[in-house]
Amino acid sequence: MTDELRREHQRDVASFDLGRALKSVVTIQSSIPEDAFTAQTLGEQRTGSGVVIRESGLVLTIGYLITEAESVWISRADGRVTQGHALAIDQETGFGLVQALGRLDCPALEIGRSDLAQVGDPVVVAAGGGKKPVHAEIVGKQEFAGYWEYYLDEAIFTAPAHPFWGGAAAIGADGRLIGVGSLHVEQSSGRAGSRDVNMIVPIGLLAPILDDMLSYGRAVRPARPWLGIYSAENDGGIVVAAVSERGPAASAGIRRGDVLASVAGEEVADLGDFYRKVWRVGEAGVEIPIEIIRDGRALGLKVRSADRASFLKRPSLQ
Repeated sequence: MTDELRREHQRDVASFDLGRALKSVVTIQSSIPEDAFTAQTLGEQRTGSGVVIRESGLVLTIGYLITEAESVWISRADGRVTQGHALAIDQETGFGLVQALGRLDCPALEIGRSDLAQVGDPVVVAAGGGKKPVHAEIVGKQEFAGYWEYYLDEAIFTAPAHPFWGGAAAIGADGRLIGVGSLHVEQSSGRAGSRDVNMIVPIGLLAPILDDMLSYGRAVRPARPWLGIYSAENDGGIVVAAVSERGPAASAGIRRGDVLASVAGEEVADLGDFYRKVWRVGEAGVEIPIEIIRDGRALGLKVRSADRASFLKRPSLQ
C-alpha cells in the first residue's frame, strides 16, 4: 500500500469518533495462583486489553487473560484503576467477561456485525493503556485451528498486526466492535512471502452465549471432549508437541512426537479436521478411539476425554 493510499485508508476508518471509541478500551491485569492449571503455560501475571460493552462496567476480553484469575484490575486510558471480577469464560469462542466492581465511567462501544465484514475492509485495532491504535484492514476470513484444542469456523485476520493484541478491540469503519484480538500469527501472502497478522475472534459469536455467560459464568451447552493435547501440522501430518501432565491424553499413553493418524477409524486431514472428528464422537467424558504413529508403527489408543473446565479454578468474588 502506497503512503497516499494508506492515508486515504486511515481517513476512511477514522470517519467515526475514534477518540471516544478509544475511551472504551481498557487494560486488564490479572493474578493467577501458582498452583492453577494454566499458571505454567499462561503465566501467573497476565496483562492485556478489554472493551467496555455496557455502561454498567461490563468488559469483554479474551478469556486466557482471566482464566483462573484470583484478582483482576481494570485500568482506563487516563490511568484510573478499578477492581474487577472475572465473571465468565467461554472455552469454545475464547471470550471472557469482566465486571467492574466500581464505577468505570467509560462509554460502552456499540456491538457491530462481524458477519458483514469483508476482506479489504478498514479496521482500527486498539489496545488499552493509551497505546497507539493500529489502522489495519481485514486480510482474511477463514477457519482457524489452534494447537490447544481450539477451533473457529471463521476467524477474522487483520494486518498490519498490533503488537499488543490480547483482548484488543477490532473496530469497524462504522465505529462498532467487530471482534476481540486473540493472537499474533504469520500468514502466507503468496509472492510477498509471509506477513504478521492478528487473529480476531468475531463479535458475532458473543450474542448467542452472552445471557448464559452473565447468568452462569459459561455457556450452557454440552462440553466438548478435551484431550489435553498440544499439536501442530508438520510435513502433512499432525504431530503432538506436548501433552498436559494431568490430562486425558497423558493418562492414555500419548506422548510428544506421536503422529495423530485417525479418530474413530477415520483418517484426519489437518488439525481442524482432527478436532471436528474428536468432537463428533460425543460430549466430554466420552471415550475417543485414536490411532497414532510412533516410531513408524501404528498404535490404537482409547482416550477417556474430559471437560476442560473441570481442571480449572473457578473465580471467586473478592
